[in-house]
Amino acid sequence: MAQAHCVQVDPAFVQAPEHRPKAAISDADGVPLVDLSPLFSDSAGDTIPATLLSQVEVASRDWGFFQVINHGVPLEVLKKAEAAEKKFFALPEEEKLKVRRDEANRFGYYESEHTKNVRDWKRIFDFVLQERLDVTGLVLKNRWPEVPLDFRESIEEYAKCVEKLAFIVLELISLTLNLPPKRLNAFFEEQTTFVRLNHYPPCPYPDLALGVGHHKDSGALTVLYQDSVGGLDVKRQSDGEWVRVKPIPNSFVINVGDIIQVWSNDKYLSAEHRVSVNTERDRFSIPFFFNPASNIDVRPLPELVDDRNPGKYKEYNWGEFFKRRMDSDFKKLEVENIQIDHFKRA
Repeated sequence: MAQAHCVQVDPAFVQAPEHRPKAAISDADGVPLVDLSPLFSDSAGDTIPATLLSQVEVASRDWGFFQVINHGVPLEVLKKAEAAEKKFFALPEEEKLKVRRDEANRFGYYESEHTKNVRDWKRIFDFVLQERLDVTGLVLKNRWPEVPLDFRESIEEYAKCVEKLAFIVLELISLTLNLPPKRLNAFFEEQTTFVRLNHYPPCPYPDLALGVGHHKDSGALTVLYQDSVGGLDVKRQSDGEWVRVKPIPNSFVINVGDIIQVWSNDKYLSAEHRVSVNTERDRFSIPFFFNPASNIDVRPLPELVDDRNPGKYKEYNWGEFFKRRMDSDFKKLEVENIQIDHFKRA
């Protein structure tokens, strides 16, 4: 039963009863932790340690989530990006609104994001790695604020470093599928990857609203940097319980997206997750959404399909899928968000 509230609740933020967060949630101590230092040691050669591959395989299969440490992204890059993010969101609202996204161009600042047709309790700033007019008609063009002065430089440097990490993880996953390490890389030559800065202000009704509602990421991989506040919840695949991903300083959270689920023909499952809010502290995070080119048709990889293990999904075009998801995030729609389950074979 919802608590009594001394402030008026905006119904746009209110989650359905079955999706509201509980008052208490356990830390997800079981979320796997993967140390990538063997890839960067002086003795590292072309051979990836079998133990590292096993850790990535188990984490991707059993959780769809894992955290990585000793990942090669310099600490000063993380701290500069974090500082730039906080400076931007501290600007007066009228200053941020100068780079507000709109229906024609979905990149820039936005204060009214929706997940599954319920408004999220957050403010965001999105930018793409590769600007262009996409073949789907989606405008991939960045809006950069004039202040803070070091904003663009700091977060573009962050994006370049995290992109390298994303390709490392992609190659590890490819190896765990018994494929060549660079088997999946060509899909990302004209990638639609974007980076998001998230600000979750304190919320007066955290038992009713969510920073981000329950969802699965539609791309290939998400590489997330989060602060120490915490609030990222993942639904444990073993029992369906929501558990909190405990922040580890200077680490990244990796989660498998829908595209990896389809490519792997359900060996790896995209994990459902959400963001809870609290009444006292601001929370900041920076997810990197690693997405392929818009002309890519997504289907189970032919190497992983045979008569005994037939393909479980019909082919779909990533660009069209991506645009429809962006449309549903921008404003509340009266139809269900598009999901990969819509392409599941009977």
